[in-house]
Amino acid sequence: MIVLANAAPCEFETVEIRIALGRTLCQDVRSFRAQPPFRASAMDGYALRAIDTPGVLQIIGEAGAGRALSGQLRDGQCARIFTGAPLPAGADSVLIQEDAVRDGELVTAPAVELGRHVRSAGVDFAAGEVLLRAGTVLDAPAIALAAAAGKPSLVVSRKPRVAIVSGGNELVAPGLQPGDDQIFDSMGVGIAALAEQWGAHATRVGPLADDAREIAEGITATMSGNDLTIVVGGASVGDHDHARPAVRELGGELFFEKVALRPGKPTWLARVGKHLILGLPGNPASAFVCARLFLRPLLDQMCGRDSAASIRTVKARTRTPLSANGARETYMRAALETDETGQTWALAPARQDSSLLSVFAGAQALILRTADAAEAPAGAIVDVLAS
Repeated sequence: MIVLANAAPCEFETVEIRIALGRTLCQDVRSFRAQPPFRASAMDGYALRAIDTPGVLQIIGEAGAGRALSGQLRDGQCARIFTGAPLPAGADSVLIQEDAVRDGELVTAPAVELGRHVRSAGVDFAAGEVLLRAGTVLDAPAIALAAAAGKPSLVVSRKPRVAIVSGGNELVAPGLQPGDDQIFDSMGVGIAALAEQWGAHATRVGPLADDAREIAEGITATMSGNDLTIVVGGASVGDHDHARPAVRELGGELFFEKVALRPGKPTWLARVGKHLILGLPGNPASAFVCARLFLRPLLDQMCGRDSAASIRTVKARTRTPLSANGARETYMRAALETDETGQTWALAPARQDSSLLSVFAGAQALILRTADAAEAPAGAIVDVLAS
């Protein structure tokens, strides 16, 4: 894919573990000691020697989590112990408190199996073990595992810095008073939100006027501090579509100027110097669909993730019949549901116009219809791209 061929992963950086969620590891995480580093009780009860049971045992002390009992158990002795506490020296088993009969400092114990309710040292992981490999995308359990290994910080891929430039005389920023012939700039906000959701740090410029020079100045302003600029709108073939002329004015190279997709034909990609610029259509559905198809794998690659995984489809059955497709590959907004048998169904709303943003509010997927695909009846298996 041309898009991925022109993007490199961002360099790595070291961040505090508390802000590493969603980042990609650039360095293996190893434990510096075993977990747990000692034999520990798995239950509340009494630490003892199995050979001394059944019998009446003398309590010589108490061990709690973070409070080890010094000394060693002798014949006929036991110690009160709580979950997570280190086993005292000499102990090899734990009698749960429900099965014990205590009378002062004596405990009557039934027969206890050797090793019962004892967690061995290193049962979770050993000292020096590789717990997380470079390339792992850090979710909450991975971060917890790194913390258990004692890591206060992690070496991860830097977040891509992305600027979203929106343009159009018809646009006004949310919160301002629109004219009778204007609408709110939803896509500048929406594409920035998608970029953040997919792991980038996003900033916004605009909305700008339908003027090639103003758009060129807006793009220029984003180039020094960002890895990628996304231009939303101004990319069709009308007299007021100035995005690509603005790139040419900057001496940019256009890799492609349109794609054989529906919706989203006027998507484009360019480079000015070493700076990559992705152009998305202004229509809401077109912008969201092409962001999913082009921006997400691009950000995956820049974040050090598997870019192929984000464009992999799965199978589902369509709830409604789908008409035959035309000459362009088509992506239909759809809602997913799973029935009691585990079968996944895709429901495509009848309204699929590229100007409709409300359709996306209830959509979790895109149904892929290949070029010239035949009509598909309800219940037919279709390819689905999860959002």
